[in-house]
Amino acid sequence: MAQAEKVYSEDEVKQRLTGPLSHWYVEDGWLGRKFKTEGWKGTLMVVNTIGHLAEAAWHHPDLTVSYAFVIVKLMTHSAKGITDKDLALASKIEEVVSWRPGREEEPLDGTPSDDQWFRYIKYD
Repeated sequence: MAQAEKVYSEDEVKQRLTGPLSHWYVEDGWLGRKFKTEGWKGTLMVVNTIGHLAEAAWHHPDLTVSYAFVIVKLMTHSAKGITDKDLALASKIEEVVSWRPGREEEPLDGTPSDDQWFRYIKYD
């Protein structure tokens, strides 16, 4: 028989929401994050990115999608709470969606942020 996954209490989850996960929160038993975008194009890019990561991980979040934002909610349904799976997927989502080329020494410049036609994510 498979061992049950550890479900973290709200306080235990909040202790882990530091550093890269500092924009995530716990609400009604879910691990959540709101990504603000510059409009529909950015929203679709965020949704597709999250969709790819979730499918690759075989761990699927609930999404609320609007014109200029995406809300991600994670919970391990089989465990009826927040587990390591949710924290791991949140970390990967944060890493990829919030990646900002041009801020580090690398050859990629990143999307021009001074032109409304190219901006798509409102970085925290």
